[in-house]
Parts: sequence; C-alpha cells; structure tokens
Amino acid sequence: MRHHLRRLLPLLALVLVLCAAMAVPAAASDPTEEPGTKMIECPDCGASGACMDCYGLDPECESCGGENVCAACGGTGYVESPSHFYNTFWALVPPIIAIALALITKEVYSSLFIGILAGGLLYSNFSFEGTVLHVFEDGIVSVLSDGYNVGILAFLVILGTLVCLMNKAGGSAAFGRWAQQHIKTRVGAQLATIVLGILIFIDDYFNCLTVGSVMRPVTDKHRVSRAKLAYIIDATAAPVCIIAPISSWAAAVAGFAEDGQGLNLFIRAIPFNYYAILTIVMMVGMALMKTEFGLMKKFEDNARETGDLFSGPNPYAMMDEEMEEDKGRVLDLVLPIVVLVICCVIGMIYSGGFFSGASFVDAFSGSDASVGLLLGSAFALVFTVVYYMVRRAMSFRDMMGCIPEGFKAMVPAILILTFAWSLKAMTDSLGAKYFVRDFVWSSAAGVQMLLPALVFVIGCLLAFATGTSWGTFGMLIPIVQNVFPMDNPLSIVCISACMAGAVCGDHCSPISDTTIMASAGAQCDHVSHVSTQLPYAITAAAVSLVSYIFAGFVPNAVIALPVSVVLMLLTLLVIRKLAGRAA
Repeated sequence: MRHHLRRLLPLLALVLVLCAAMAVPAAASDPTEEPGTKMIECPDCGASGACMDCYGLDPECESCGGENVCAACGGTGYVESPSHFYNTFWALVPPIIAIALALITKEVYSSLFIGILAGGLLYSNFSFEGTVLHVFEDGIVSVLSDGYNVGILAFLVILGTLVCLMNKAGGSAAFGRWAQQHIKTRVGAQLATIVLGILIFIDDYFNCLTVGSVMRPVTDKHRVSRAKLAYIIDATAAPVCIIAPISSWAAAVAGFAEDGQGLNLFIRAIPFNYYAILTIVMMVGMALMKTEFGLMKKFEDNARETGDLFSGPNPYAMMDEEMEEDKGRVLDLVLPIVVLVICCVIGMIYSGGFFSGASFVDAFSGSDASVGLLLGSAFALVFTVVYYMVRRAMSFRDMMGCIPEGFKAMVPAILILTFAWSLKAMTDSLGAKYFVRDFVWSSAAGVQMLLPALVFVIGCLLAFATGTSWGTFGMLIPIVQNVFPMDNPLSIVCISACMAGAVCGDHCSPISDTTIMASAGAQCDHVSHVSTQLPYAITAAAVSLVSYIFAGFVPNAVIALPVSVVLMLLTLLVIRKLAGRAA
C-alpha cells in the first residue's frame, strides 16, 4: 500500500501546484472565460437567454410573459454552478480517486464507479438525492444517450462480430500458420505488429481493434505476451494518429484551432511532437535490443519461458475457444480486413461531405469518426457475411451466432468506456478544464522559454486525470494561440506540446478510451495492460520533457528533433545496461 501511495505523490504534488495558481487578471464578455469563474451555461436555455417554452410568442406564457427571456438566468444565458466545488482543486479529485483505486486494487469497474460517485457527491454538495440524479441522469444515462458515444459502442460490437466470424471461419488460424512460416522470430513478430500499426493511421479506435485482430495469432505463436501486444497496439494508435496528417486526430486539431488554419498548424507541429515520435523510437529500439524492464519484463519472461501469455486472468477466453485450426485460408482474414479499411476510409470522408463536393482534405477535416467508422464497419460486416456464404466457410446460422458472441466479447470494453465517459462528465460538471485553464494563463508570463515543457506537463496531467486527449488539446490549443502570435516560433512548439501532453496522459491513463480499446484489441486484462505500459510511457514522457525544455530555448526542428532522438537512444542504452546487470 505504501508503495502505491508513493507512486501517487508526484501526481498529488502537481495537482497542489495547480491549486496555488488561481489569480489571473482578465476580462471577457463570456462569464465562463473569467478567471476563477463559477458561472455555467444555463441548463434551461442553453446559453441563448431565450424562453424555451414559448420563444416569446405567447403573451400569457407563465415563464416569460411573452418577453422571450429565460426565467432561470434572466436572459443572460448563464447561471452560477450549484456546486461549491466548481473550478477548484476538488474538480480533479474524482479521477484521482478512480485512478488510485484502480492501481491499488487492480479492479477497474468498482474504481471507476467510486470515482463517478465522488464526482456526484461533490457536484450535489453531498446531497443524497442530488448525487443519485447526477450520477445516473447527467452521467451514465447522458453518455449512453450521446450519438457519438453510441456510434463508437456499435462500432465495437461490429468489430467484435467480425473478429468472431474470422475466427470461426478459420481465417485467423490460417494467417497464424502463414505467419509462422514467414515470421521466424519474436522480434519479427513485434516489428510486424509495429509496421501494421503505423500503416493503419486513420483512427486510433480502428487501429487498436484491427491490429489486435490481425496480429494476435502471430504474436501468440512466438510467445509474445498479451501485455506487450497491448503496449505495441496502444503505442501505434494515438502516437501515430497524432503525427498523421490524414487521420481523425488531424481533423480534430483542425477543428479546435481558432484561426481556420488547423491542418496547417498540425503539419507544422509534427516535428516537435516529441512524445509520439520518441514512443515509436523507443518501441522499435526495445524490440531490436530484446530488452524489457519493469513489470513488462515479468510478463515477457513468463510468456517466453512457460508459454503463459497472460500472467493472470484472460477476460476474453471465450473468443479463443472459437478458433478453428483445421480450416480456412489467409484470404478469409485479409480480405475482410482490407474491405474494412477501405469502407472505413470511405465512411469517414462521406461523413465529412466528400460526396457533396468537399475536397478530400476538407472532408477528412470535417469528418465524424463515430459515423464514418460505424458505416464502414457495417458495410464490411455485410461483405464478410456474403463472402463467407459464397465461400461456404460456415453456415448462416453459425454466422448469425457470431453477433451475440461478438457483443459478449466486447462487454468488458463497453463497460469500462461507459464508466470512463461518465467520469469525464463528472469532471466537466465540476469545471476541471477551467481550473487548469486558469493555471496556464497565470503561468504564461515570465516563463516563456519553459512554457512548452509546462504545457506538456499540464496536458499530461489533465489527460491522465480525465482520460481524454481530444478534450485536453481542444482546451489547451486555443489558450496557446491566445498567449502567442502564430509568427512566434514558440507557438508551434507549444501547440505540439499540447498534443504530445494530451497523448501522453491518455496513453498512461487507465480510464482512457484508447487504452481500454488497446486492451480489447490485444484481448488482455486491462489492469495488466496499464500497469505494464506505465513505466514505458513515463520513460518516453521524461525524455520528451527534457526535449521540450531544450526546444523552448532552441525552437528549431532541424536541431531539436535529432537531439531528442539521440537522448532517447542514450536512454535505451542505459536501460539495456541496467537490465543486464539486474539479470
């Protein structure tokens, strides 16, 4: 217990630092933009200030008397938050509780729910009725009513069904046999997984589940632990998407930037995105050097020496039971995956208006990943069913039986995602983003050269606590644009630090949806994935922090990027030497 508490002390110390930096002189017409604000958008009128009952059309309206003024806010569009803990340090307490309990108890469902409950208590000022209503109505029910979230959950179910179909048809087993003949070593299996993860750069959700489906048979044959597979999947998901100009992440950054030049900013920031680049360098370097450290070393040793791929529970055991070893062809796996990739790309550009006249880049910038991936996966599922019927790979009854089986296989991921989204709703309702925003504004003056490193740390902390990278850089990028003019070289470095910090915190957080999906893609126990990945992510983050300090003084990508890569390679050599001594 003391060991776990020591691990949490740095996080708590950083949060306490945030608590000390609240007084920032600023003025804004929007009361939520004022430092230390307690104001929120009026829930009755949605900040419009208008009467939602009659819209001013009924002179006898009991709410406004025909004046079209919201009775709740008096027409201002804003009301004071009902919570005494809004926009304070306490807004970060629910995720800290959830993360601490998950790391200490190794049980993620109850930990997340207790964090949600803590958020409800703080929002309702410890009122029993208010807590119950906020947790369920504004939390769990609300996130499950959101169209984007439902699209992602449906996408998960369809992918689970596709995986089950490919397993029952024998495609996964056939690919495993083919890979066993062509990929001869554990290093080759890991490098092949990395290459595939980099090639599928369109979307992190899609990356996690597709790479896991394709490469599990390969890594299992070569006794690569599921925890290591989950790390590779996770490290080639968000870190690759955040440096790929044609991806859902590029589209998100383009949408968050305020001047309409989001995609241009994204491309210019790529060479300074140290966490993403150094994570890939570290991942490849560790595979080539055959070196592991931390808890991952135990998992890898068990897999290599005893064939135990899990070193603990396997929550996805039901999926492995469906493997057919005696039938199927490689095409039974490759063709559905290729069709899935093509359909998802078409689905994303369709959701962005490509077929209504928008350019390819504009369509990707305006795409809706939830809609695009759902449509793409649905068409891929129909194709796969028809293809297997023509091939007579399995009966129609067996194929339909894969639908509930695929759903059941994704239940762990769906439950964790639902609780993680609900926890984010709690932190949003407590004004956590405004608390962190005030700290950034208060720290901007006087430490400009260190601001990239500071923004990186804040991004890490916020994304780790909330489990959302998009929400993190969506909040920080506009702030950085207000701090620096875009012709200042430090502006690009800081914008990149926003994205890198968001990805790093998301990569480390047990409540991150990408981390959850990486566990699902590798069919690995979620807590095992988080605990084995954390030392690797922290190592890359530490080197990235030093790199951002250097880039603050030398904001030149031609100089700073090679320096950061050399630092990472030197770090890997030191780790290898220390690991050799320990052995």
